[in-house]
Amino acid sequence: MKILITGAHGFTGRHFAAQAAAAGHNIVELHANLTDKDALQDEVPKIAPDAVVHLAAISFVGHADLSAFYSVNVVGTTNLLDALAQLPTAPQRVLIASSANVYGNSEQSPLDETHPPAPVNHYAMSKLAMEYMARTYAERLNIVISRPFNYTGHDQSVNFLIPKLAKHFAERAPSVALGNLDVEREFNDVQYVCDAYMALLSHGQAGETYNVCTGQPYTLREIIDTFESITGHPMAIEVNPAFVRKNEVHRLCGNPDKLNSLLHANGVSLDVPSLRETLMRML
Repeated sequence: MKILITGAHGFTGRHFAAQAAAAGHNIVELHANLTDKDALQDEVPKIAPDAVVHLAAISFVGHADLSAFYSVNVVGTTNLLDALAQLPTAPQRVLIASSANVYGNSEQSPLDETHPPAPVNHYAMSKLAMEYMARTYAERLNIVISRPFNYTGHDQSVNFLIPKLAKHFAERAPSVALGNLDVEREFNDVQYVCDAYMALLSHGQAGETYNVCTGQPYTLREIIDTFESITGHPMAIEVNPAFVRKNEVHRLCGNPDKLNSLLHANGVSLDVPSLRETLMRML
């Protein structure tokens, strides 16, 4: 299968491209900038993909240019879908990566796909707007939307929490400055997320949205304790007010039942690396 990937050089894109190529698929990366509609209209027909995995996005919640969230995540995705919808033969499936951040803060946990979205930052709002916009193409494209909960792995930018901690522990730093300590997240492995994306490409139902999660959250303290256990290196934790986000999502845990039911119905099982395995690979 010829799979067009946007964001092929990003964290998830590199892992997904490697896993898909190893499975025998023909991987083609998109070179055009998503905000350049004419470039997309020129490049996409030349590729004529069998399937599309749309990963390109402004994904760092603390990104300084707020308008970029919307110009890339919403308008850029619109440009891509418009180019795909004009192909003589539509792709078999278009997988769009959204985010569990669209759920915002909620006292309910774990969250399933029917939970009302309540985004609390521009990243999440842009992703939700992208989802709604994508549904306008439902009659022309076979679109599946994923909402991955937090995940990490080797090669992720140190702008993100877990790679930052891994770097400090690997260097045996005496201390690390963090922001909000009162957070609880799933910290799944990028390998699991990419495997789930491959399964959704093959078996996802058109027009449906799927949480990509395990339902297993961890506190930040548990992450730090695991790093200390692996390395034997205790590290002082300092809170830097500059790193504290005002609209922090304190707990984010997903219900994987819908995804698991789809996988089970199609005889698919995914390997779920343990937190310790993931952190050891990152170190």
